[in-house]
Amino acid sequence: MHNAELRPVLEQAFTDSGRALEDGDFQRAFMTSCGILEAIITDALGTHARLKPSRGTDGADLRRTTASAEPNDPQIADWSFDARIAAAERTGLIRGGCARLPPVARTYRDLTDAEGQFRSDVSVSERDARVTTQVLHVVMRDLDPGR
Repeated sequence: MHNAELRPVLEQAFTDSGRALEDGDFQRAFMTSCGILEAIITDALGTHARLKPSRGTDGADLRRTTASAEPNDPQIADWSFDARIAAAERTGLIRGGCARLPPVARTYRDLTDAEGQFRSDVSVSERDARVTTQVLHVVMRDLDPGR
């Protein structure tokens, strides 16, 4: 996570998601994991957009920051979760781990009402919550700069 302000919030959310999964609160674990996935993918896309390849005078490949794209670029922020996943895969930021996401995860924002509560016609299975959490771990590993 490149955004230092969000890092502690996401770390706490990650802990909360794991606790919810252990407690059998699959909807909360699922929604939290989806939110974390979206946040870290968006952060990675925003950071990637700011880095443009250029060549140094010695021919070495350099990266320089451009002012044209910020991590919270409205263009990226307007994309669906599914579009962000596709862009992150296309740019090589993440591998194909998101292929395992249950279809309900790709539209997770549509599952709540105006107050942010699950709609009454929505249920998330234990399997959906666990697979989404597993995908989160894979994506975190993909985005780890030390890998």
